[in-house]
Amino acid sequence: MTRWENDPAYRAVERAFVEGPPLEQAGGPLDVRAVLAGIPPEAKDGFLVETVPWDRFPEGVRVRESLRQLRSGDAAAMSGALATLQGLCANDMRAAVVPAVPFLVRVAADTDAAHRADVVALAGGVARWWNHSLCTRADMLRFRYSGDEWCFEVTGYPGNWSAQAARDAIAADAGLLLPLLDDPDAGIRIATAYALAAASGREQHISNAFHARLVTEHDPGVRAGLVLAVAQLARAHGDAGAVVWSHACWSDALRPPEVRVSAALAWMCLTDVPVPDELHTVLDRFATDVTARVMAPLPWIRAVESADGNGLHRCLRRMLHPDEPDPEGLCDPWG
Repeated sequence: MTRWENDPAYRAVERAFVEGPPLEQAGGPLDVRAVLAGIPPEAKDGFLVETVPWDRFPEGVRVRESLRQLRSGDAAAMSGALATLQGLCANDMRAAVVPAVPFLVRVAADTDAAHRADVVALAGGVARWWNHSLCTRADMLRFRYSGDEWCFEVTGYPGNWSAQAARDAIAADAGLLLPLLDDPDAGIRIATAYALAAASGREQHISNAFHARLVTEHDPGVRAGLVLAVAQLARAHGDAGAVVWSHACWSDALRPPEVRVSAALAWMCLTDVPVPDELHTVLDRFATDVTARVMAPLPWIRAVESADGNGLHRCLRRMLHPDEPDPEGLCDPWG
């Protein structure tokens, strides 16, 4: 027998969601949305990870142990824990990681903790589909597991439920995340914008915070990330005003290059109209190698990197020339 066939959690998920109707599990012990909603506030704040029924979900016990390692203070253990959690998400096995989101947020909010930027970026990543092909206008800022269509993780668990629960958790803890937009570490500010852009609620409050931070932000990479965060949050919540705002940003000669380029990406993702000549001109002038290096640390850009390591230019190729394939060797991010 394989490991999956021997593991009770894998078999329970298979019986419930592969062999049976998924909707029958809604609100029950295997509904991660209900599990997350049932974690008491005092358990989150007290980091009482043992109160969560991790063993209901495949690899849940590994997630619980990884959270304990994140609080251990041991650098090697913490790095290993992050790698484990990131690996589960990358392999589309996120159901067990979802109940970890409130705890990840609290690690990130602890100014004495290590790896805070990676931790908060992971909290935002749980809500997203990790796929290196998503650099088209239709997909780059779209939440894959949204809408009524059933989408399943590799274990057979409904990815819709995982994504919704993670986004709900971020919205519930927005009060802990919003102050991190002012953190002294630029990497934490970028990761926080990425996480908050996934929130299922409090969107107006979060959007206002993004815009306010953009006015005072001095770091070019953070500015670019805030623009993409505004656009992704707006797309998820149907805010048509972001189309007008992003157009104003990329067409404004007084805006810095990274804002104009990220706003151009945002505008293309928020609309399906033909790209005007004016936008082509902006990108030809400002989407330079320098701008690509500035934007390279952004999680949205890292997610679509290919073998040449240049996510920005790959996005622009796919968006501006959708009928042209990637150059040889660029379609495989691990090439």
